[in-house]
Amino acid sequence: MKRMGMIFRAKANKALDRAEDPRETLDYSYQKQLELLQKVRRGVADVATSRKRLELQLNQLQSQSSKLEDQGRKALALGREDLAREALSRRAALQQQVTDLETQHATLQGEEEKLTLAAQRLQAKVDAFRTKKETIKATYTAAQAQTRIGEAFSGISEEMGDVGLAIQRAEDKTAQLQARAGAIDELLASGALDDQSGMHKDEIQAELDRISGGSDVELELQRMKAELAGGSSQQAIEGGTGQAQSQQQPQDTPRFDKQ
Repeated sequence: MKRMGMIFRAKANKALDRAEDPRETLDYSYQKQLELLQKVRRGVADVATSRKRLELQLNQLQSQSSKLEDQGRKALALGREDLAREALSRRAALQQQVTDLETQHATLQGEEEKLTLAAQRLQAKVDAFRTKKETIKATYTAAQAQTRIGEAFSGISEEMGDVGLAIQRAEDKTAQLQARAGAIDELLASGALDDQSGMHKDEIQAELDRISGGSDVELELQRMKAELAGGSSQQAIEGGTGQAQSQQQPQDTPRFDKQ
């Protein structure tokens, strides 16, 4: 079972490696980084929103605290010490809430600064990755094109291999047809096959054709012997022709008297 599992994983890995395009993988990784950066930015926005809400609550509590302080002063001025004490008690409770909100505000502000710094660093990494990604994609595309051109020139690519096989098959069939046609001609000439077209040569004509072919061979052999002996048959013919012309010229040539 372990061996079968290993074989299955090996074949699956090979199939995935064949189907994988590095450019698509880089684009997918870049898309994931953009999604992560977007999540970080949303986190910064959420923290900033919470911080702003706390600031609004702090402003409201501080406004109420100031109002209670004014009311306590007025009550004390009117001799209502009990009302002044109540206003100051409420103001003290509000101050406790203000202190708690200020602590939360400081914490959120620190988290916001950390997230903002992280978003800036992640943005820089994403930009660097995008530049590197485009460089790798361009290099891969150029290398792929160069490889295809080299394979096309060398004839080892699949397309050129199919063309080469087609040419080879065509040449083989052509040679086979030529050999068959030559064999049929020889059989027809020797009389082994009958000419069904009604143009069959008789034995006398076939013999004359063979003699004519043999005489051509003999003449070619004599010409080659003459060339090897140092004089070609063509020169001999031209020499004979020249001598005949010189003999045909008249003996007496007209003379012109000097005046």
